[in-house]
Amino acid sequence: MNKPTERLYNGIIKENPTFVLTLGMCPTLAVTTSAINGLGMGLSTMVVLALSNLMISMLRKIIPDKVRIPAFIVVVASFVTIVQLLLKAYVPFLDSALGIYIPLIVVNCIILGRAESYASKNPPIPSLFDGIGMGLGFSFALTCIGLVREILGAGEFFGIPILGEKAPVIFGSHILQSYVPVTIFVLAPGAFFVLAALTAIQNKVKINGEKKGRDMSKIQSGCSYDCMSCKESGCSHRFYDTAAGEEKDVQAGKSEEGK
Repeated sequence: MNKPTERLYNGIIKENPTFVLTLGMCPTLAVTTSAINGLGMGLSTMVVLALSNLMISMLRKIIPDKVRIPAFIVVVASFVTIVQLLLKAYVPFLDSALGIYIPLIVVNCIILGRAESYASKNPPIPSLFDGIGMGLGFSFALTCIGLVREILGAGEFFGIPILGEKAPVIFGSHILQSYVPVTIFVLAPGAFFVLAALTAIQNKVKINGEKKGRDMSKIQSGCSYDCMSCKESGCSHRFYDTAAGEEKDVQAGKSEEGK
């Protein structure tokens, strides 16, 4: 599963960082007060993720195993600094809106997770597309959450008024102008409400599809849940000590023999 298209699909749909793996919740809940903020945060993370994956994959045979995590952090921090300086220079309003969450990309569990589970074990090109796919999935999720919060909480769509007093009159109707924005959606609790609602909708679609006999395994699957038979070396669920895993397998084998 190392083809570029498969890595992109995996990041956007099958193992979406937000809706499936529930990673990177801190920026997800904090910066999605508007769609543009969510999109900006997602794309910034995608750039860092893709470049970090590429660099770590190229250096995977050079970096000593005992210092791999500090080495990963140094690589990620370098690209985060570059992205932050570019934002300050060319998109200062976005840099101001995202604030401290841009530097915090350094310790984002999505970045370090993909570096450890995929980039450090796979060739550069698949690792690059894995980073792009995960980044696009993260951007999509943040934009969706930010869009819902912005529409319901501020009556705007990417900063353009569509509901409330400033909404344009469409076909002579004033219904849209009578809408009163629900302020809680642009506050901290609104992030939890919207994330929970979108995840619930995804689960509902999956459950309904399974009841109708459709193959819904590609929605919120993450993996096949059969780690013993899984051949995907970049599986995000493989965060366990190899020696401990082998010991458990041996013990499981002995218990089966005893039966």
